[in-house]
Amino acid sequence: MRAVVQRVTRASVTVSEDIVGAIGPGLLVLLGAAKGDTPAEALWLAHKVANLRIFSDADGRMNLSVKDIDGQVLIVSQFTLIANTRKGFRPSFMPAAAPEVAEPLVTQFTEAVASEAVPVATGVFGAHMVVELVNDGPVTILLEREPGEG
Repeated sequence: MRAVVQRVTRASVTVSEDIVGAIGPGLLVLLGAAKGDTPAEALWLAHKVANLRIFSDADGRMNLSVKDIDGQVLIVSQFTLIANTRKGFRPSFMPAAAPEVAEPLVTQFTEAVASEAVPVATGVFGAHMVVELVNDGPVTILLEREPGEG
């Protein structure tokens, strides 16, 4: 699984002109599932996101997690994160998990983040979404866990 994690002051996701998820200060997580990913990858990544210390403490050091600041997380599924762009100019989406595999993994990830006492909002799996955000810092972190990685 792969996640692009952005520290935000606010973020929202819109489907068909309706806002379906919105947060204040916290994290926007763009999440992609690859072929071979299992619940183990989703749970590991969710724990990492909920505890990632990328918010400033009183001394201005990145030392606090989204939990520490009572922040929120907006999770948006995005299969294009798994694209293979090594050859040519057209991305190949063959490495991405099929929707019937990816959707339960995104749900497990979302539930695992919420179980860490973090308020969660989401987009709509498989929908065309418009994501708006105000990146704070900017701070953007790429997190990955390969299937079966220890």
